[in-house]
Amino acid sequence: MPKQAKGKGGKNKRRGKGVTREKRELEFKEDGQEYAQVLRLLGNGRLEANCFDGQKRLCHIRGTMRKKVWVYVGDIILVSLRDFQDEKADVILKYAADEARNLKAYGELPVHVKINEADFGEGSDSDDNIEFDTDAGVDLSAI
Repeated sequence: MPKQAKGKGGKNKRRGKGVTREKRELEFKEDGQEYAQVLRLLGNGRLEANCFDGQKRLCHIRGTMRKKVWVYVGDIILVSLRDFQDEKADVILKYAADEARNLKAYGELPVHVKINEADFGEGSDSDDNIEFDTDAGVDLSAI
């Protein structure tokens, strides 16, 4: 029986395992673009983002970013606004944490923005605003 030739590797070989990210030049927003922070992921390449012009928009992750750049809740992104639909936008770029800090230092992002924190927004506390009454008079030994 002849020996089987070894393959060149599986999907990890094609994907490029252990590839280090090189520094890229910081991209600032232009006309028709806005900075935003991801509120929640909706699936199917869509997400809800809070743009820093004060609007929540439904954003679509463009095809070149899909399955290559992973976007999470709390990430700072650059979106392209649509001329014909003000409530929708397209994700152009995801900023790394150090790039977002640089944008904040340059004054491009508002001061109140929390970078790399998923706990933001409408009162998302860990206890979900639940209070227990300790003086309710319930006898646990009777249960």
